[in-house]
Parts: sequence; C-alpha cells; structure tokens
Amino acid sequence: MSINKEKITVAIIGCGRFAQYFVELFKAHPYVKKVYVCDLIRARAEKYSQHFDVEIIDSFEEALASKEVNAIAIFTQRFKHGPMAIEALKAGKHVYSSVPCSLKVEEIAEIKRLVEETHLTYSMGETGFYRAASCFCRREYAKGSFGRFAYGESQYNHDIRNMEGSFRSSGGEDWKKFAGIPPFFYPTHTTSMLLSSMPGVYAKKVTAMGFANSERTDIYGTDGQNLYNNPFSNESMLIELSNGGIIRVNENRCVAWHGPETFISQFYGSEGCYDFSFARATFTHWQGGEENPNAVIAHDVTKEIQPEELYNAINENYEEAVAKIAQCWGFYNTSPIQPTERLPKEFEGLRNGHNGTHHFLIDDFCRAYWTGKLSPTNIWEVARWNIPGLIAHESALAGGQPMEVVDLGDSPADWEVLPWDKAE
Repeated sequence: MSINKEKITVAIIGCGRFAQYFVELFKAHPYVKKVYVCDLIRARAEKYSQHFDVEIIDSFEEALASKEVNAIAIFTQRFKHGPMAIEALKAGKHVYSSVPCSLKVEEIAEIKRLVEETHLTYSMGETGFYRAASCFCRREYAKGSFGRFAYGESQYNHDIRNMEGSFRSSGGEDWKKFAGIPPFFYPTHTTSMLLSSMPGVYAKKVTAMGFANSERTDIYGTDGQNLYNNPFSNESMLIELSNGGIIRVNENRCVAWHGPETFISQFYGSEGCYDFSFARATFTHWQGGEENPNAVIAHDVTKEIQPEELYNAINENYEEAVAKIAQCWGFYNTSPIQPTERLPKEFEGLRNGHNGTHHFLIDDFCRAYWTGKLSPTNIWEVARWNIPGLIAHESALAGGQPMEVVDLGDSPADWEVLPWDKAE
C-alpha cells in the first residue's frame, strides 16, 4: 500500500558515463511517473534526452524549485554528493545518491538529521550490498551458520589506468586533480560488503596505512597534484567491530588488477567460514557429533555466487574463464543467490551492471518512497559503511594511529526497513 498519492517525478542530475545505466530503469519502474535529466554541459543532457526520450530540466536549482519534481537522483562528482543531498532534502525532495554518501562526516550526520526530521526517502546506490558474496554471507549469518563472527576481508581493486576515462569525463583537463581522491574517501564497496552481512554491527576503532610510493606521482602527492593533498594511491585498514570481530579492508588504485573488482575474500566465524579465490567460492562449517566431534564439511558454493554462464565456463575451461573474469566478465549478469524474483516485471531485459545490482538499487529507492519505509541502503546503514573510511584516511596520514569511529546509531525503531530479499 502506498502512503504517497503521487508517483515519482525524478530529476537525474549529472549525465556522465555512469547515469546512463539508470535512466531507463527509472523510466520503467511502475512507481515512476516521469524522468528529467540535467547536466551543467547542455550537450550531455541533450544526448541523454534524445537517446532515452526524456525531457531536460535546465539546472539543479530549477529541479529543487519545481513543484512537479519530487525526487532527485545524484550522479555528479563524488565531492558534490553530500552537499547536493543536503540541499535536496532541505527543498523537500526525496534523494537517490550514487556512492559515496559524502566525503565529510559532518555532512553525513546532517543528511541523517534531515531524513529523521522530514521522513523523506534517502537511498544510496551501494552495489556492494547486493553483490553475490554479500547476499550469501548475509543469508548464512542470519541463519547462524557462521556462529560468532571472528574475521573478514574485502577489497576494491580499481587501477587508475582503468579509471582515466571516467575522471576525464567529469574533470576535463584537470582530471588528475580529481583522480587523486583518497581511496578511503570511496570506501563503500568494501566496508558495505562485510558490514551489511551483519546487520546492527558497526565499526568502533580503526587503524590504517597508506601506500605513498606509487609511480603515479602526477596524480598522488602533497605538492598540489590533487585537490585533497593526498599522497596515497592504496590504503589498507583494520577495523575493530562492535561484535568483537575484526575486518581488514583494502582500497587499491595502483595495482595490476582489473577484475573481479569488488569481493569478500574471507568471512570467518566460529562455526562456518566463507572463502573466495578469484573464481571459486567455498563454505566450510563444523558438523560435529558424538561419533566425530571434529568433523568439518566443505561445500563449493561457486554455483550460487557466479552468474550461470560464468559458472558453466569455469567448469568447462577454467583457464579461459579466468581470463574472462579478469576482464570483468559477468559485470552485467545476476547470480543465483540474488533475489531477482522480487524485482518488477518491467525490468526484465533491461540493461544491468555491477554483478546485476543496478535493478535492485533503483527498485529499493522506488519501493521506499512508495511505502514510506526505509530503503535497505538507508542513511543509518550508509553512515556505517562510509564513515570508517573517512576516519581511516586520517589514521593513515597519522602513520597508523588508532582512531575511534563516529557511529550515528541504528535507524529509528518505529521506521520499518524494507526487506532486501523479497517484494513488499
């Protein structure tokens, strides 16, 4: 049942390389009435308008002032996400934001305050939440299969050589100044995978180190190479969690790696362990009994984690499959573990991306608006994925000094969160 009488009229702000994946999803969703597009470079908006058959709205400010537009979708440069979300919420607009939420803790806290005060929808497009490994670990953790969580690892490897086009698209000739963003200012694809698997668990303390010896001294350094005075191309952190567990997170921008870009490599508990090695995934658990109290059972769970076509290729010719995975084969495909049955029928056949996660993210925003419930990637969850990285960068700059992590708390007890794994 809808609490809103009007369907969504959304203004997509930013017509760069990424937003193109989402325009047709917004257009197709049954809770959406109309889609506008907007870009500071008019030619980009016109290209989108012609390609997707949508109208142009001239500016972000016009979208905020519009009585017709009731939602804003932010696909601008990363440092603009926080301020634009705040402006949109203050203007009474519901917000879908691409990642990250913000580069500043105080902006994240302000978004949380505004959402709590207005009950407007805020949903962040965190692909890590719906990646197959996250879905698997979340399901098994909820069942108690892992027992007490002990240790986990996740990483986001995205070499700068594979990102130049994206930064040039938004930064023009000054693209290197934007490309030098601290890796931990874009932390969500890693921390979200681990923390979203354990609802209610959050970071308490972090210590981090940075790699400042990259050959890309034209991008990373403290002599004006980038807008952030950031020397680090790669950063690694250890996080102490509220449940007593420890996780290690890596964000690498100068490594000879392409795919898979984002993955949980280890998720270990007292009773069960998930392990991923490039192409195959394994789940082991204790199966003790009177006859053999120390029996451990191992299961190959690759069939649930990898898209069907990719899984078949792995079994038919492993070496060829590995070569394809290294080129991000499977980027557009869903995996069996993902709850595709909950998606609207209107999405069938539409382009997807990031391990088939795009459909879920747009559906979450639209369902949250329509029902008045919180999106699974609501601001309280997002804060717990985003803030540890911001604090970790400070720790790395301080040579690994341990630092306390700000926690904004749980979502309100009387504001229900939509289920991630079934329709509502």
